[in-house]
Amino acid sequence: MRRIQLPLSQTQKVRLQKTLEQLESLSSKVNSDASVIIADSIPVNHEDGVLKGHGTADLNGEVVATVCGVVERVNKLVYVRSLRSRYKPEVGDIVIGRVVEVAQKRWRLDINFNQDAVLMLSSMNMPDGVQRRRTALDELNMRCIFEENDVVCAEVRGFQHDGLHLQARSRKYGKLNRGQLLSVPPYLVKRQKQHFHHLEEFGIDLIIGCNGFIWVGEHIEAKDDMVEDQVSQSDPQVLLHNSVSLEEQERNYTILETRKYICRAANAVRVLSILSFNMTLEIIKGIIDLSLSMNLDIHEMLGSEFCVLVAEKEAERRSSNKKKR
Repeated sequence: MRRIQLPLSQTQKVRLQKTLEQLESLSSKVNSDASVIIADSIPVNHEDGVLKGHGTADLNGEVVATVCGVVERVNKLVYVRSLRSRYKPEVGDIVIGRVVEVAQKRWRLDINFNQDAVLMLSSMNMPDGVQRRRTALDELNMRCIFEENDVVCAEVRGFQHDGLHLQARSRKYGKLNRGQLLSVPPYLVKRQKQHFHHLEEFGIDLIIGCNGFIWVGEHIEAKDDMVEDQVSQSDPQVLLHNSVSLEEQERNYTILETRKYICRAANAVRVLSILSFNMTLEIIKGIIDLSLSMNLDIHEMLGSEFCVLVAEKEAERRSSNKKKR
């Protein structure tokens, strides 16, 4: 049974333990024969020229595990995939970070990694949307784009001599406003085809960062770069009008109903983090719908009974999905 820190009654403990056991039996990924702990021996055929990968070591002629996890085999390579690990960036990852420093031609962001990431001024879209060389004036106005403590969404570009570099050359990246930033263990976020989600029925956006930072905020309509470029080049007055409307938009407040949905979605993420369930759009929407159907207040979603109920519903969902197969 997972070590879940919840003030559970005896009945809730029994229900939760039974549910977690059912979830483990339904899991198709975790094979008990392949699960190892530190110093466990991994059976291999040395005649095949086995390559020892991450999480393994050679001890007295045997391959043993150095971390707790699941044994994976890729051709001759044998390694242990740890069940719980820190975030390891890969090129193309969608990440969310917080600006910690504005330096020369770059911003430094905390992305829940062992070092700060670098976002160069040349690796992002300018506010006017025009593709051009960055000037000294742009460098002086960097704080008008991002300043300390701003929350920014970007994409991992790769490692260079001075650290991990990001890029934000698309309109879907950039500064995030009017929402909540949540932090969960990175191993709960799996790399997927889509990390940007629009919950249309609630009017909110959900961005699940691969680094364990999750953003829940008011929906912002994405604009077409090509159309904006053509408009700005043809009519400077339109660009001026757009900048004014953006400033007016900043002064507006998010309506109460949308703020409630943002808080409800944020609590759904917190419930999943408490239960150590993977962060997926389907499960998060299911938790929101469940809380609405039960007419629960937002703060009641973090109660012990609701957490146990979410675990039971997840077990039912996985069981029904397995029967359909």
